[in-house]
Formats: sequence, structure tokens, C-alpha cells
Amino acid sequence: MKYYILAGEASGDLHGSNLIKALLEEDKNADIRFWGGDLMKSAGGTLVKHYKERAFMGFSEVIMNLNKIFKLISFCKNDITSFNPDVVIFIDNSGFNLRIAKWAKAAGLKTNYYISPQVWASRASRVKAIKRDIDGMYVILPFVKPFYEKYNYNVTFVGHPLIDAIANRKQVEEFKFRDKHKLSNKPIIALLPGSRKQEITKMLSVMLSLVDDYPDYQFVIAGAPSQEYDFYKTFIKSSNVKFIANKTYDLLSISTAALVTSGTATLETALFKVPQVVCYKGSSISYFIAKRIITLKYISLVNLIMNREVVTELIQSDFNQKKLKIELDKIVDKNSREQMFLDYFELEKALGGKGASKKTAQLIYNGIKN
Repeated sequence: MKYYILAGEASGDLHGSNLIKALLEEDKNADIRFWGGDLMKSAGGTLVKHYKERAFMGFSEVIMNLNKIFKLISFCKNDITSFNPDVVIFIDNSGFNLRIAKWAKAAGLKTNYYISPQVWASRASRVKAIKRDIDGMYVILPFVKPFYEKYNYNVTFVGHPLIDAIANRKQVEEFKFRDKHKLSNKPIIALLPGSRKQEITKMLSVMLSLVDDYPDYQFVIAGAPSQEYDFYKTFIKSSNVKFIANKTYDLLSISTAALVTSGTATLETALFKVPQVVCYKGSSISYFIAKRIITLKYISLVNLIMNREVVTELIQSDFNQKKLKIELDKIVDKNSREQMFLDYFELEKALGGKGASKKTAQLIYNGIKN
């Protein structure tokens, strides 16, 4: 069978890579062509476009790059037509993918979506287009299935692929890891400021403003695969701050606490059982628009899944040095940490266990055969 996969951003690349591995196990003759990243490339198949070429953050940034986006859409349609796949598989990244899905369905192609667009967070009107354009939807968050059922759209909850990604990784040896990256023996506070330059710029300076207040801890920046060290080093002013690129899971596995930019990283941090403070600050324009269309009570996946506040969220003006210090003090405190650990174990149960990528690959392959 021929599979065309469209993924964007680092998280889409991670989940896309595991899906590719599962598809290759399920279908020994699979011919896979995709938009994604380095992890998908290493898993197998042919990389068409890297997600770095279309990493635009927020409403204003998208508007400024509309011409480039339309050219990418046109190129994508032509490439799919030339490849003529048995199925087009979309992974999250709704702004781009839903446009391609509408065209693909009209062109008579089979369409599957793995990891739903966040229609449960904003612009629920998009469900109408999804019902029209997507033949099979595979969701990874437990509350998304009942959301779609309200619109008479039957989707399949497959569990969360992060559980597999974390469970299958090679365990890090802490002493060797610290020695290799020249880390001290102090407990580590991991800083996860996001993956795009715009968000890193807004997040990292505030996170690093706390360094002098915690001399007994080592602060370590988790570098995103999409950015170079030269960009990060302009923010580093203290010898008590280290930088490690492309080793976020290894870093989290030995961290005591974390300051995390809202997104998939909040769930990853929770699955590694690391107490965290969730942070977010966007451009004024993007935040103004988002406040008017996003209907969620929380922004972190941890709180959304649990439907209560498990981790503190500091958003926009609340994300400042004073409030961040108050919350960091709490998560390095023994009593607060113990309660968060208990909540994290409940969270993992709610995510449905292992096997998300394998289940999805089987459903996609059998859907094509049938």
C-alpha cells in the first residue's frame, strides 16, 4: 500500500515516526511518503518537506507568511497527485491539513486523521468539515471521543502514543549523562521554553530570571531540534545554566522540577513524573484573538485530561518572575510534590495504556484493505 503522511512540528514528527514504524510492521510492502522531520525520516519512507519550513506561530505570524503557505499547499496537492496514495494520513496541524483534506476527499482519496485538530478547544464549527472530509479519525485524548459524539461523529480512541514513546526509550544512566554534559551533582530544574523562536524568546528570559534565587539547583535548558545553540546562548548569563540539545526525555528522566511552555511538553513532563509549572505568553495580538475563540478552562493537557487543576498555569501577564518563583517554590516542596505524583499516576491511567501507534496502524491498514 502507498501512504502519504502530513505532520508538522516536533510532536507531530515524534508521533509520525512511531506510526511509520507500526505501518511498516503491519504492511511489509508499505511505500510511505511524508511531510515531517528527522525522526520520521529515520523511521523510513521519503521526506518531502521538513516541518521547519512551515513553523509559524500565532495568528499574526501566519498572516505575515500567507503567500509562502499558499505555495506550500499548492506544492503538496501536486505531490500527492503524482504519488497517488491509497490513503492520506493527517497528524494534528489543522491549519494546513484541513485544507489539504478538503481537496483530497473531493479528489476521491481516502483520508484518515491521527491526533485530532483541537476543535474541542476552539472553532467547533470545523467539525462539520471534518465529518465531510475525513473517513477515519483516531484520537489520543479520552475526552475528545465524547466531544465528537455530541456532533454524531464516531471516532476511535486509541490511547496516547507518548506512553509508548516514553516506555520504549533507552533508559539513561544519570551519572554518565551528567558527566557527558558537564552537569553538577545538584538537583536539576529543567526549562522547556518551546520549539519556535518566537515563543522561546518570550518564555526563556523569564524562566532564567529565577536562576540566582536557586543556587542549590542546576538549571538546564532543553534545546528544541528545530533551533541551534547560537540562538539560545544569547539568553544564558549564568554559569549555573546549562544547555542540552535534543535530549529532552533523558533530561526529564533525571529532573527534580520543570518550567514548561504549554503544549505537548506538559504531558511529556507529567508522564516522566516531574512536578512542573506550566507557562505561556504569546504576542499581544495573538493572545487577544485567542481569548475570544478558545473556550477551555485550562491550557495544559494535564489539567484538561484530569478536568481539574493538577499543575499551575501562568498565562500572559501572570507569567512573570514574582509569580513564577512562588510556584517553583511549591513544586520543590515535599508535600506539594507528593500530591502531584499521585495525580500523575491517575493521569496515566486515563490515557489508556500502551499501543496507540500499533492500534492506529492496524486500523488504517485494515481500512484500506476493506
